[in-house]
Amino acid sequence: MGGGGRAVLNFRALDALSKLVTILVKYFSDSSSANTRLTLLHRALAAVLRALLHQYEHEPQRFNQRVYFRMLANWLFDLNAPDPVLDSINFPVLTAFANALHALQPARLPGFAFAWLELAAHRMLMPRLLAAKGQRGWVLFQRLLVHLLRFLHPFLQAAQLPEPVRLLYRGLLRVLLVLLHDFPEFLCDYHFALVDCIPTTCVQMRNIVLSAFPRTMRLPDPFTPNLKVDLLPEITQPPRILSNVTHALDQAGLRADIDGYLLHRAPYTVLLELRHRLLVTDVDGRQRFDVPLLNSLVLHVGIQAIAQLQAKGPQPASPLSNCAPMDIFQQLTAELDSEGRYLLLNALANQLRYPNNQTHYFSCVLLFLFHEATIEQVQEQITRVLVERLIVHRPHPWGLLITFIELIKNPRYNFWAKNFIRAAPEIEKLFESVSRSCMGAPPTPPSGQGRADGEEGVVASAFSLGGEH
Repeated sequence: MGGGGRAVLNFRALDALSKLVTILVKYFSDSSSANTRLTLLHRALAAVLRALLHQYEHEPQRFNQRVYFRMLANWLFDLNAPDPVLDSINFPVLTAFANALHALQPARLPGFAFAWLELAAHRMLMPRLLAAKGQRGWVLFQRLLVHLLRFLHPFLQAAQLPEPVRLLYRGLLRVLLVLLHDFPEFLCDYHFALVDCIPTTCVQMRNIVLSAFPRTMRLPDPFTPNLKVDLLPEITQPPRILSNVTHALDQAGLRADIDGYLLHRAPYTVLLELRHRLLVTDVDGRQRFDVPLLNSLVLHVGIQAIAQLQAKGPQPASPLSNCAPMDIFQQLTAELDSEGRYLLLNALANQLRYPNNQTHYFSCVLLFLFHEATIEQVQEQITRVLVERLIVHRPHPWGLLITFIELIKNPRYNFWAKNFIRAAPEIEKLFESVSRSCMGAPPTPPSGQGRADGEEGVVASAFSLGGEH
């Protein structure tokens, strides 16, 4: 017994058992048989998982995650230590532990969540999976990260976090920051699958994922005066996306209709039915928007639109207006209610990342929708989506910055004359503060459209905004 009458766990027998299993895995076979070692490891992990699940379900009052955490952590450390005997099975060992954590995901065993996160982010697992040759371990760790995000999603969406969930959230933020610093390409390539699991209330977490850029790239300063985005060498290159972008579209049976409309710009009924096909019914009978489906639709349409523009070859201007992709975006912007439009604009803003052709295209789409909006409510919502991502702590995605700077700087958008800017003194001060952070003092409301000096704005004319003179 420890101080205060509390029971103190004695791990000596557990450590001895874990050491025995380690010795068996390393030496209980002839030197040429790696399969025997892996078979022993798989059986040992299966035995621990069965014991853990049985006690968690049938003896919850006796369940203590520290016992199983110590056993798994011991094996994780010992079996990944530098050793010529184990070098040949290093990645299969990592795969075995990743699969074990997949079976123990927090949604299945909430009482094991803290130990699970500690194991998933362990220095003998996460960095080694992500540093494996050929990026073989990326899909395994992405699956683990998605498990944690989906587990936290309902708590984060409600924005009311019990203290245990708050600690898990902080732990997840730290893991994402480590990934942003050490493995930014992982976040770049899997941004779609990760952001799909992050609720709209978690602005900073989403910014961390979207701020990642390849280590070989040097980001242009978004605050450079008269920055010509279309002249950047990276702006014509497509980003690599390892997530399955069209999975939600395929599941909803919507992809064939969308592809048909993008190809032929017909039938028009596809546009008329689109809003209703984005709705799903909850278990309680209420209808809501299918956010993953909306995210999938937006990125798929954008990818196809870029391919169409590139297929036309070099042109003095490649207008966004009067084309099938923009028909879809404008139809949804006009028909969706405030909630649906907010989700749509967020899906568009989720593609404002490092310099690439998707960042450029979706930046132009947002600016086009702002300029062509017939009601100020749409412009207000576009501004809200951008500003709420800028007022949180850094990092801020590069594409987000250049889009907002263009919006407030280019007179053709007449931004400072909008009524919502001065709806309340607090809101006006907020916009002035953000404006000073982005480009110095805010300008006085312009009286005319277009640039008097003939200069282009931050987002230049590779994708013309339609009707620009």
